Amino acid sequence: MKVYKIAVLPGDGIGPEIMNEALKVLRTVESHLTGARFEPELFNAGAERYLRTGVAMTEETFDHCKTADAILMGAIGLPEARHPDGREVNGDVIFRLRFDLDLYAGVRPVKLYEGVVSPLRNPGKGIDYVIVRENVEGLYASRTGGCNVRDEVATDTIIMTRTGIEKVTRCAFRLAEKRNGRLLDGAPIVTCVDKANVLRSYAYFRKIFDSVADQFPHIKRDYVYVDAMTLYQVMNPQRFDVVVAENMFGDIISDLSSATVGGLGMAPSGDIGDRHALFQPAHGSAPDIAGKNTANPIAMILSLSMMLDWLGDKRGDAALNAAARGIEKAVRHVLVHCGVKTADIGGKSGTAEFGDAVAGALERSAKEWAS
Repeated sequence: MKVYKIAVLPGDGIGPEIMNEALKVLRTVESHLTGARFEPELFNAGAERYLRTGVAMTEETFDHCKTADAILMGAIGLPEARHPDGREVNGDVIFRLRFDLDLYAGVRPVKLYEGVVSPLRNPGKGIDYVIVRENVEGLYASRTGGCNVRDEVATDTIIMTRTGIEKVTRCAFRLAEKRNGRLLDGAPIVTCVDKANVLRSYAYFRKIFDSVADQFPHIKRDYVYVDAMTLYQVMNPQRFDVVVAENMFGDIISDLSSATVGGLGMAPSGDIGDRHALFQPAHGSAPDIAGKNTANPIAMILSLSMMLDWLGDKRGDAALNAAARGIEKAVRHVLVHCGVKTADIGGKSGTAEFGDAVAGALERSAKEWAS
């Protein structure tokens, strides 16, 4: 029997609510696996804790995250929880885990599910691509190291390293190997998003991207400047399969991508390194709707699916990969056949009702995915 220890950080605002639904789905998975057991352990970290104690995440909690098989996180942050310099304290949790555990690849699937209406007038063949964001370098690497001189001049420095670019680019090409190509023509292709026509740092990013791409001759490569990227994401998202970008650019284009598939409630993500990984919805804590049972738990549930898929690959446990596919299929089934949707995607159902529906669909389909 394989035992997987999961460090669970429910977080702030709607975080605990959506985490409840993810754990409900995880328990359903566990009840049908004969060779695996999960040990989720909840830890209090986030903005609410900071406001009470002055510390967003204790060293003990960080150590538990470091030794866990995976980290599952809800939403971290509250608008009023800030450091004296104005920075939100959610970085004390999210950035600490990303940087100290070297979670260098921010993987954001972008998929338009049947039953969800895109704000795009004509999404054509649909939307299905992945953005891979370099997570620990770029402009955000100077988040605590910038300069402010007499409150007259402020500077931040962008950091690009060969190692960092190679690692995130290699991750992007390996993802392309696992997928079925772009919707436009089925071709596997990795697109480099940069501003190489203006800044040396991004020209360097592209140079290292090319050196890695040479190792994957069976995968096509493409280049798009970041300003043009925002246009193509709206006008022709079918041209993309896997996209790789520097930290800040990846942050921006991944949020835009979420808007095209129904909003941040439909946006799961994984922060992945060679040894550790954290999975969380891409959205914030939405304190204005916290406790109202109206939050969309899909991004959280799909982040759980990503966690199981990563664990399956990491530990050679095909049953977890199958369970991950089962969860996504259950979400698709609920959206199309059950009439259960939260308000942000045009429905009237509550958070718990949607979680119940996914767990029920997963239960009924267990013969297809369980081992």
